[in-house]
Amino acid sequence: MGILSAAFDSIGGVLADQWKDIITAGPFDEHVVVAPGIRKDSQNGRGANYGAEDILSNGSLIFVPENTAAFVFSQAGIEQVITTPGGFEYRDGEATVFDGWDRADKGIGRILLDQAASRIEFSGMSPDEKRVAFVNLREIRGLKFGTRGPLAYNDLFYGTDLEVYAYGSLSLRVTNPERFVRNFVPANVSSYSLDDPKARGQLLSEFLNSFIAAVNSLSANYRVSQLPSQTNALAATMTAESENAGTWPERFGIQLTSIAVENIEFSEDSRELVRQFSEKKMGVRAYEDVSQQAANVAAQQMIAEGVRDNGLGDGGGMLFGMNLASALNPQNASIPAHAATGTNLDNQIETVKKLKELLDAGVLTKAEFDTKKKEILGL
Repeated sequence: MGILSAAFDSIGGVLADQWKDIITAGPFDEHVVVAPGIRKDSQNGRGANYGAEDILSNGSLIFVPENTAAFVFSQAGIEQVITTPGGFEYRDGEATVFDGWDRADKGIGRILLDQAASRIEFSGMSPDEKRVAFVNLREIRGLKFGTRGPLAYNDLFYGTDLEVYAYGSLSLRVTNPERFVRNFVPANVSSYSLDDPKARGQLLSEFLNSFIAAVNSLSANYRVSQLPSQTNALAATMTAESENAGTWPERFGIQLTSIAVENIEFSEDSRELVRQFSEKKMGVRAYEDVSQQAANVAAQQMIAEGVRDNGLGDGGGMLFGMNLASALNPQNASIPAHAATGTNLDNQIETVKKLKELLDAGVLTKAEFDTKKKEILGL
């Protein structure tokens, strides 16, 4: 009874698998890298192709979408790779009575009998196995990452190592689909998504190692707050290294495309360190401003006392210029506001010297000279 059952199963399977197949790609979402081939078995209520999923007949059509690569797998592994978009006729499958070349080569009877005989040996199953899968060649975007622990960043502005956490996203692209399937995708898998933590776990670990090294290489030139604007430099540094993410093209056939740093946070200790640094810097700046003002007042007082006690001397007249003399109104001896209120000590001295010359020339009276001198020196 087992042989008869196998014979009936063989004949039924041969007849069911005579139909040519139309294979299309399964649905891709943003992070799917491998999608199974889907066999169309109906269209608008018509169609009745209910043969085996892992059998391809000669003359079957494989439709390859844009930016995808179609892989035909047999029991021996990768049989064929199609990277050009469009429809392709498959010629390495089982013979079928619906294919003109097969009928001309073997005839209908020979096709059916040979297949039935080979299946009986395997209890009604076909010894052939063919599967189709599609690899996504588009840029796979929005893969989130975050440093698991604090990252030490030597910020030269603060002059110390700061502990920071970095968060963002990365994108990558399959550049060599055959290498990707052979070296990265697990065996006998026709559906693979980087949403699965197991699928991207190794990639993220190696990415973070490269990211940390790249970030520290920028610390000599950029403050930690400037890192989000240096994503291109980070990506270039990471892809150029000889370890981790830099080895992906040769190992896995994938390339790191871009990085987006969305947020950088200080650890609690580093946040307190930055706060203390800012407070001290503000205190030093306020002290310097007060000290400078006090020094200016003291200098002005010393100059006023020196002029009061000693005058300007005869040599002061050599420093007068026609431009300033013409800027003074001889009628009321008014002085331009920018000269009288200038904060530059040298300018104050020059102005007083020129006023002294006007006093000696009889243009100003002694009382007018004394009044203007006090205004200039702030006495």
